[in-house]
Amino acid sequence: MTASAQQNGYTVAILGATGLVGSHLIQILEERQFPVKKLKPLASKRTAGSLINFMGQDITVEEATPDAFEGVDIVLASAGGSVSQELVPEAVKRGCVVIDNTSCFRLTEGVPLVVAGVNDADIQHHKGIIANPNCSTAQLMPVFKALDDAFGLERVIVSTYQSVSGAGKEGMDELMETTGTVYRLMGGPETGHRDEAKAPENRVFARPIAFNLVAQIDQFVEGGVEDGYTKEETKVIHESRKILHRPDLKVTATAIRVPVLIGHSESATLEFKKPVSPQEAMDILEKTPDVVVARNPKDFPTPVEATGKDPVYVGRIRRDTSNPEHGLNMWIVADNLRIGAALNAVRLAEVLVKNNWLKQGSARQEPAQV
Repeated sequence: MTASAQQNGYTVAILGATGLVGSHLIQILEERQFPVKKLKPLASKRTAGSLINFMGQDITVEEATPDAFEGVDIVLASAGGSVSQELVPEAVKRGCVVIDNTSCFRLTEGVPLVVAGVNDADIQHHKGIIANPNCSTAQLMPVFKALDDAFGLERVIVSTYQSVSGAGKEGMDELMETTGTVYRLMGGPETGHRDEAKAPENRVFARPIAFNLVAQIDQFVEGGVEDGYTKEETKVIHESRKILHRPDLKVTATAIRVPVLIGHSESATLEFKKPVSPQEAMDILEKTPDVVVARNPKDFPTPVEATGKDPVYVGRIRRDTSNPEHGLNMWIVADNLRIGAALNAVRLAEVLVKNNWLKQGSARQEPAQV
Protein backbone atom coordinates (compact mmCIF):
# COMPACT_ATOMS: atom_id res chain seq x y z
CA MET A 1 0.00 0.00 0.00
CA THR A 2 1.49 3.27 -1.06
CA ALA A 3 1.52 6.44 1.01
CA SER A 4 -0.65 8.13 -1.61
CA ALA A 5 -3.22 5.32 -1.33
CA GLN A 6 -3.36 5.78 2.44
CA GLN A 7 -3.85 9.52 2.05
CA ASN A 8 -6.18 9.72 -0.93
CA GLY A 9 -8.12 6.48 -0.82
CA TYR A 10 -8.15 3.28 -2.81
CA THR A 11 -9.03 2.12 -6.26
CA VAL A 12 -11.82 -0.40 -5.71
CA ALA A 13 -13.17 -2.75 -8.37
CA ILE A 14 -16.59 -4.38 -8.07
CA LEU A 15 -16.59 -7.67 -9.99
CA GLY A 16 -20.22 -8.38 -10.80
CA ALA A 17 -21.25 -4.75 -10.40
CA THR A 18 -24.58 -5.10 -12.21
CA GLY A 19 -25.79 -8.05 -10.12
CA LEU A 20 -27.92 -8.00 -6.99
CA VAL A 21 -25.03 -8.24 -4.52
CA GLY A 22 -22.88 -5.97 -6.69
CA SER A 23 -25.44 -3.18 -6.45
CA HIS A 24 -25.52 -3.63 -2.66
CA LEU A 25 -21.71 -3.48 -2.52
CA ILE A 26 -21.76 -0.12 -4.26
CA GLN A 27 -24.54 1.16 -1.99
CA ILE A 28 -22.75 0.08 1.19
CA LEU A 29 -19.40 1.56 0.10
CA GLU A 30 -21.24 4.85 -0.19
CA GLU A 31 -23.21 4.45 3.05
CA ARG A 32 -20.11 3.68 5.11
CA GLN A 33 -17.99 6.31 3.34
CA PHE A 34 -15.28 3.84 2.50
CA PRO A 35 -12.23 5.78 1.18
CA VAL A 36 -12.71 5.13 -2.53
CA LYS A 37 -10.40 7.13 -4.75
CA LYS A 38 -11.73 5.48 -7.89
CA LEU A 39 -14.50 2.94 -8.40
CA LYS A 40 -14.22 0.43 -11.26
CA PRO A 41 -17.47 -1.43 -11.83
CA LEU A 42 -16.80 -4.65 -13.78
CA ALA A 43 -19.27 -7.06 -15.33
CA SER A 44 -19.76 -9.37 -18.28
CA LYS A 45 -19.53 -8.21 -21.87
CA ARG A 46 -23.34 -8.29 -21.97
CA THR A 47 -23.76 -5.48 -19.43
CA ALA A 48 -20.51 -3.61 -20.03
CA GLY A 49 -21.21 -0.07 -21.15
CA SER A 50 -24.15 0.44 -18.83
CA LEU A 51 -24.02 3.10 -16.13
CA ILE A 52 -24.06 2.84 -12.34
CA ASN A 53 -24.28 5.74 -9.93
CA PHE A 54 -21.77 6.19 -7.13
CA MET A 55 -21.49 9.28 -4.95
CA GLY A 56 -23.68 11.21 -7.34
CA GLN A 57 -21.64 10.36 -10.43
CA ASP A 58 -22.50 8.04 -13.29
CA ILE A 59 -19.71 5.53 -13.94
CA THR A 60 -19.48 3.30 -16.97
CA VAL A 61 -19.34 -0.44 -16.32
CA GLU A 62 -16.27 -2.05 -17.88
CA GLU A 63 -15.93 -5.58 -19.19
CA ALA A 64 -14.27 -7.86 -16.64
CA THR A 65 -10.98 -8.96 -18.18
CA PRO A 66 -7.60 -9.70 -16.58
CA ASP A 67 -6.20 -6.34 -17.67
CA ALA A 68 -9.13 -4.50 -16.03
CA PHE A 69 -7.47 -5.14 -12.64
CA GLU A 70 -4.34 -3.13 -13.43
CA GLY A 71 -3.91 -0.37 -10.84
CA VAL A 72 -6.67 -1.71 -8.56
CA ASP A 73 -6.04 -1.97 -4.80
CA ILE A 74 -9.12 -3.93 -3.65
CA VAL A 75 -11.54 -6.14 -5.57
CA LEU A 76 -14.95 -6.97 -4.14
CA ALA A 77 -16.06 -9.98 -6.18
CA SER A 78 -19.57 -11.36 -6.49
CA ALA A 79 -19.97 -12.58 -10.06
CA GLY A 80 -20.32 -16.33 -9.54
CA GLY A 81 -17.89 -19.14 -8.88
CA SER A 82 -16.79 -19.77 -12.44
CA VAL A 83 -15.98 -16.10 -12.97
CA SER A 84 -14.01 -15.95 -9.70
CA GLN A 85 -12.15 -19.13 -10.61
CA GLU A 86 -10.99 -17.50 -13.83
CA LEU A 87 -10.43 -13.87 -12.84
CA VAL A 88 -9.54 -13.73 -9.14
CA PRO A 89 -6.04 -15.27 -9.63
CA GLU A 90 -5.50 -12.77 -12.47
CA ALA A 91 -6.38 -9.92 -10.13
CA VAL A 92 -3.96 -11.23 -7.48
CA LYS A 93 -1.18 -11.46 -10.04
CA ARG A 94 -1.68 -7.75 -10.69
CA GLY A 95 -1.27 -6.84 -7.03
CA CYS A 96 -4.92 -6.69 -5.94
CA VAL A 97 -6.38 -8.01 -2.73
CA VAL A 98 -9.64 -9.77 -3.55
CA ILE A 99 -12.54 -10.24 -1.15
CA ASP A 100 -14.52 -12.97 -2.87
CA ASN A 101 -18.19 -13.62 -2.14
CA THR A 102 -18.45 -16.95 -3.98
CA SER A 103 -17.87 -20.45 -2.66
CA CYS A 104 -14.82 -20.81 -4.91
CA PHE A 105 -12.05 -20.25 -2.33
CA ARG A 106 -13.77 -20.62 1.04
CA LEU A 107 -12.23 -23.95 1.95
CA THR A 108 -8.97 -23.45 0.02
CA GLU A 109 -5.90 -23.95 2.17
CA GLY A 110 -4.21 -20.62 2.87
CA VAL A 111 -7.29 -18.50 2.09
CA PRO A 112 -8.78 -16.81 5.18
CA LEU A 113 -12.54 -17.27 5.56
CA VAL A 114 -13.70 -14.35 7.65
CA VAL A 115 -16.75 -12.77 9.23
CA ALA A 116 -15.93 -9.23 10.30
CA GLY A 117 -15.83 -8.91 14.07
CA VAL A 118 -15.52 -12.67 14.56
CA ASN A 119 -12.10 -13.72 13.25
CA ASP A 120 -10.56 -10.51 11.89
CA ALA A 121 -7.03 -11.58 12.79
CA ASP A 122 -7.14 -14.30 10.13
CA ILE A 123 -7.08 -11.60 7.45
CA GLN A 124 -3.44 -10.68 8.10
CA HIS A 125 -2.36 -14.07 6.75
CA HIS A 126 -3.93 -13.57 3.32
CA LYS A 127 -2.00 -14.18 0.12
CA GLY A 128 -4.17 -11.94 -2.01
CA ILE A 129 -7.55 -13.63 -1.48
CA ILE A 130 -9.98 -13.34 1.43
CA ALA A 131 -13.17 -15.41 1.27
CA ASN A 132 -16.58 -14.17 2.34
CA PRO A 133 -18.61 -17.04 3.83
CA ASN A 134 -21.94 -18.35 2.70
CA CYS A 135 -24.84 -16.08 3.65
CA SER A 136 -26.46 -18.64 5.94
CA THR A 137 -23.14 -19.22 7.73
CA ALA A 138 -22.24 -15.56 8.12
CA GLN A 139 -25.16 -14.50 10.29
CA LEU A 140 -24.63 -17.42 12.67
CA MET A 141 -21.00 -16.69 13.41
CA PRO A 142 -21.22 -13.61 15.70
CA VAL A 143 -23.71 -15.54 17.85
CA PHE A 144 -21.83 -18.83 17.84
CA LYS A 145 -18.43 -17.21 18.49
CA ALA A 146 -19.63 -15.26 21.52
CA LEU A 147 -21.35 -18.27 23.05
CA ASP A 148 -18.48 -20.64 22.19
CA ASP A 149 -16.02 -18.34 23.98
CA ALA A 150 -18.26 -18.20 27.04
CA PHE A 151 -19.59 -21.73 27.38
CA GLY A 152 -17.77 -23.96 24.86
CA LEU A 153 -19.84 -25.24 21.94
CA GLU A 154 -20.07 -29.00 21.57
CA ARG A 155 -22.80 -29.53 18.99
CA VAL A 156 -24.86 -27.39 16.62
CA ILE A 157 -28.08 -28.27 14.78
CA VAL A 158 -29.21 -25.64 12.27
CA SER A 159 -32.33 -25.42 10.12
CA THR A 160 -32.28 -22.53 7.66
CA TYR A 161 -35.22 -20.71 6.10
CA GLN A 162 -33.54 -18.86 3.25
CA SER A 163 -35.07 -16.12 1.14
CA VAL A 164 -35.16 -16.21 -2.64
CA SER A 165 -32.69 -13.32 -2.89
CA GLY A 166 -30.05 -15.87 -1.97
CA ALA A 167 -30.47 -17.07 -5.56
CA GLY A 168 -30.03 -13.55 -6.94
CA LYS A 169 -32.38 -11.30 -8.85
CA GLU A 170 -33.57 -14.29 -10.88
CA GLY A 171 -34.82 -15.95 -7.72
CA MET A 172 -36.69 -12.85 -6.62
CA ASP A 173 -38.21 -12.48 -10.07
CA GLU A 174 -39.38 -16.09 -10.09
CA LEU A 175 -41.19 -15.68 -6.78
CA MET A 176 -42.95 -12.53 -7.95
CA GLU A 177 -43.80 -13.92 -11.39
CA THR A 178 -45.25 -17.20 -10.12
CA THR A 179 -47.17 -15.99 -7.07
CA GLY A 180 -50.30 -15.02 -9.00
CA THR A 181 -50.26 -18.21 -11.07
CA VAL A 182 -49.97 -20.48 -8.03
CA TYR A 183 -52.66 -18.51 -6.23
CA ARG A 184 -55.08 -19.14 -9.09
CA LEU A 185 -54.10 -22.80 -9.31
CA MET A 186 -54.83 -23.25 -5.61
CA GLY A 187 -58.21 -21.54 -5.95
CA GLY A 188 -58.39 -17.91 -4.97
CA PRO A 189 -61.45 -16.67 -3.05
CA GLU A 190 -62.74 -14.79 -6.08
CA THR A 191 -63.05 -18.03 -8.07
CA GLY A 192 -64.16 -20.47 -5.41
CA HIS A 193 -62.45 -23.33 -7.22
CA ARG A 194 -59.06 -24.39 -8.47
CA ASP A 195 -58.10 -22.72 -11.73
CA GLU A 196 -56.94 -24.99 -14.53
CA ALA A 197 -54.27 -22.47 -15.57
CA LYS A 198 -50.92 -23.79 -16.63
CA ALA A 199 -48.60 -24.61 -13.74
CA PRO A 200 -45.81 -22.06 -13.25
CA GLU A 201 -42.39 -22.81 -14.65
CA ASN A 202 -39.69 -23.05 -11.99
CA ARG A 203 -36.41 -22.18 -13.67
CA VAL A 204 -34.37 -21.22 -10.60
CA PHE A 205 -35.66 -23.54 -7.89
CA ALA A 206 -36.19 -27.30 -7.75
CA ARG A 207 -39.94 -26.83 -7.11
CA PRO A 208 -42.38 -23.91 -7.47
CA ILE A 209 -41.45 -21.41 -4.76
CA ALA A 210 -44.63 -19.35 -4.38
CA PHE A 211 -46.68 -20.45 -1.32
CA ASN A 212 -44.24 -23.33 -0.95
CA LEU A 213 -41.13 -24.57 0.84
CA VAL A 214 -38.32 -26.18 -1.14
CA ALA A 215 -36.07 -28.61 0.72
CA GLN A 216 -33.16 -28.22 -1.69
CA ILE A 217 -30.62 -25.41 -2.04
CA ASP A 218 -27.76 -26.23 -4.42
CA GLN A 219 -26.98 -29.78 -5.56
CA PHE A 220 -27.13 -32.99 -3.55
CA VAL A 221 -23.96 -34.66 -2.34
CA GLU A 222 -23.49 -38.31 -3.28
CA GLY A 223 -21.47 -40.75 -1.22
CA GLY A 224 -19.75 -40.58 2.15
CA VAL A 225 -21.15 -39.41 5.45
CA GLU A 226 -22.68 -36.34 3.73
CA ASP A 227 -24.66 -38.43 1.22
CA GLY A 228 -28.10 -36.85 0.77
CA TYR A 229 -27.06 -33.44 2.11
CA THR A 230 -27.09 -30.46 -0.22
CA LYS A 231 -23.97 -28.42 -0.86
CA GLU A 232 -25.63 -25.50 0.92
CA GLU A 233 -25.92 -27.62 4.04
CA THR A 234 -22.30 -28.77 3.88
CA LYS A 235 -21.21 -25.13 3.54
CA VAL A 236 -22.71 -24.37 6.94
CA ILE A 237 -20.93 -27.39 8.40
CA HIS A 238 -17.43 -26.84 7.03
CA GLU A 239 -17.39 -23.04 7.01
CA SER A 240 -18.48 -22.84 10.65
CA ARG A 241 -15.61 -25.07 11.68
CA LYS A 242 -13.07 -23.03 9.73
CA ILE A 243 -14.24 -19.61 10.93
CA LEU A 244 -14.47 -20.67 14.57
CA HIS A 245 -11.17 -22.58 14.40
CA ARG A 246 -13.09 -25.61 15.64
CA PRO A 247 -12.38 -28.50 13.25
CA ASP A 248 -13.83 -30.85 15.85
CA LEU A 249 -17.16 -29.04 16.20
CA LYS A 250 -20.18 -31.26 15.64
CA VAL A 251 -22.42 -29.46 13.14
CA THR A 252 -25.38 -30.58 11.09
CA ALA A 253 -27.75 -28.54 8.95
CA THR A 254 -30.93 -28.62 6.86
CA ALA A 255 -31.40 -25.78 4.36
CA ILE A 256 -34.85 -24.76 3.11
CA ARG A 257 -35.79 -22.14 0.52
CA VAL A 258 -38.85 -20.13 1.55
CA PRO A 259 -41.07 -17.62 -0.32
CA VAL A 260 -39.52 -14.57 1.35
CA LEU A 261 -37.86 -11.88 -0.77
CA ILE A 262 -34.99 -10.79 1.50
CA GLY A 263 -33.74 -12.06 4.85
CA HIS A 264 -32.59 -15.46 6.04
CA SER A 265 -33.95 -17.02 9.24
CA GLU A 266 -32.34 -19.89 11.10
CA SER A 267 -33.41 -22.12 13.94
CA ALA A 268 -30.38 -23.26 15.94
CA THR A 269 -30.01 -25.81 18.72
CA LEU A 270 -26.73 -25.39 20.58
CA GLU A 271 -25.17 -27.78 23.08
CA PHE A 272 -22.42 -26.51 25.41
CA LYS A 273 -19.70 -27.97 27.59
CA LYS A 274 -20.71 -25.75 30.52
CA PRO A 275 -24.20 -25.35 31.97
CA VAL A 276 -25.95 -22.32 30.54
CA SER A 277 -29.26 -20.54 31.05
CA PRO A 278 -31.15 -18.41 28.53
CA GLN A 279 -30.51 -15.36 30.71
CA GLU A 280 -26.75 -15.97 30.72
CA ALA A 281 -26.72 -16.37 26.95
CA MET A 282 -28.72 -13.17 26.50
CA ASP A 283 -26.31 -11.29 28.75
CA ILE A 284 -23.38 -12.42 26.59
CA LEU A 285 -25.10 -11.67 23.28
CA GLU A 286 -26.21 -8.21 24.39
CA LYS A 287 -22.52 -7.34 24.76
CA THR A 288 -21.69 -8.73 21.30
CA PRO A 289 -21.21 -6.08 18.59
CA ASP A 290 -23.72 -6.12 15.73
CA VAL A 291 -26.08 -8.49 17.56
CA VAL A 292 -29.54 -7.42 18.75
CA VAL A 293 -31.28 -9.62 21.33
CA ALA A 294 -35.01 -9.92 21.96
CA ARG A 295 -35.44 -10.99 25.60
CA ASN A 296 -39.22 -11.20 25.41
CA PRO A 297 -40.27 -14.27 23.37
CA LYS A 298 -43.06 -12.22 21.80
CA ASP A 299 -40.47 -9.83 20.31
CA PHE A 300 -38.97 -12.44 17.96
CA PRO A 301 -37.38 -10.98 14.81
CA THR A 302 -38.65 -11.55 11.26
CA PRO A 303 -37.04 -11.09 7.82
CA VAL A 304 -39.24 -8.09 7.00
CA GLU A 305 -37.96 -6.24 10.07
CA ALA A 306 -34.34 -7.17 9.37
CA THR A 307 -34.34 -6.12 5.71
CA GLY A 308 -32.05 -3.19 5.00
CA LYS A 309 -30.47 -3.31 8.45
CA ASP A 310 -26.99 -4.32 9.56
CA PRO A 311 -27.35 -6.33 12.80
CA VAL A 312 -27.95 -10.01 13.37
CA TYR A 313 -31.21 -10.36 15.32
CA VAL A 314 -31.66 -13.14 17.89
CA GLY A 315 -34.86 -14.15 19.65
CA ARG A 316 -36.76 -17.13 21.10
CA ILE A 317 -33.74 -17.99 23.28
CA ARG A 318 -34.90 -20.84 25.48
CA ARG A 319 -33.74 -24.05 27.09
CA ASP A 320 -33.53 -27.16 24.94
CA THR A 321 -36.06 -29.42 26.66
CA SER A 322 -34.06 -32.49 25.57
CA ASN A 323 -30.90 -31.09 27.21
CA PRO A 324 -32.04 -28.35 29.61
CA GLU A 325 -28.79 -27.87 31.53
CA HIS A 326 -26.41 -27.60 28.59
CA GLY A 327 -28.64 -26.82 25.59
CA LEU A 328 -30.36 -23.78 24.10
CA ASN A 329 -32.67 -23.16 21.17
CA MET A 330 -32.76 -19.81 19.38
CA TRP A 331 -34.02 -17.99 16.27
CA ILE A 332 -31.49 -15.96 14.25
CA VAL A 333 -32.47 -13.52 11.48
CA ALA A 334 -30.51 -11.14 9.23
CA ASP A 335 -30.57 -9.42 5.86
CA ASN A 336 -28.66 -11.94 3.74
CA LEU A 337 -27.70 -9.36 1.13
CA ARG A 338 -25.94 -7.29 3.78
CA ILE A 339 -24.47 -9.32 6.65
CA GLY A 340 -24.36 -12.42 4.45
CA ALA A 341 -22.72 -10.76 1.46
CA ALA A 342 -22.12 -7.09 0.69
CA LEU A 343 -21.88 -5.61 4.18
CA ASN A 344 -19.45 -8.25 5.38
CA ALA A 345 -17.27 -7.76 2.30
CA VAL A 346 -17.03 -4.01 2.89
CA ARG A 347 -16.35 -4.54 6.58
CA LEU A 348 -13.49 -6.89 5.66
CA ALA A 349 -12.08 -4.18 3.40
CA GLU A 350 -12.29 -1.76 6.33
CA VAL A 351 -10.33 -4.21 8.51
CA LEU A 352 -7.70 -4.49 5.77
CA VAL A 353 -7.06 -0.77 5.51
CA LYS A 354 -7.42 0.00 9.23
CA ASN A 355 -4.70 -2.52 10.10
CA ASN A 356 -2.50 -1.82 7.09
CA TRP A 357 -2.90 -5.42 5.95
CA LEU A 358 -3.61 -4.60 2.32
CA LYS A 359 -0.17 -5.70 1.17
CA GLN A 360 1.74 -8.32 3.06
CA GLY A 361 5.25 -8.30 1.63
CA SER A 362 6.21 -11.89 0.91
CA ALA A 363 2.54 -12.85 0.90
CA ARG A 364 2.18 -10.74 -2.23
CA GLN A 365 4.79 -12.90 -3.96
CA GLU A 366 2.94 -16.16 -3.41
CA PRO A 367 -0.73 -16.01 -4.46
CA ALA A 368 -2.92 -18.72 -2.98
CA GLN A 369 -2.92 -21.86 -5.09
CA VAL A 370 -6.37 -22.32 -6.59
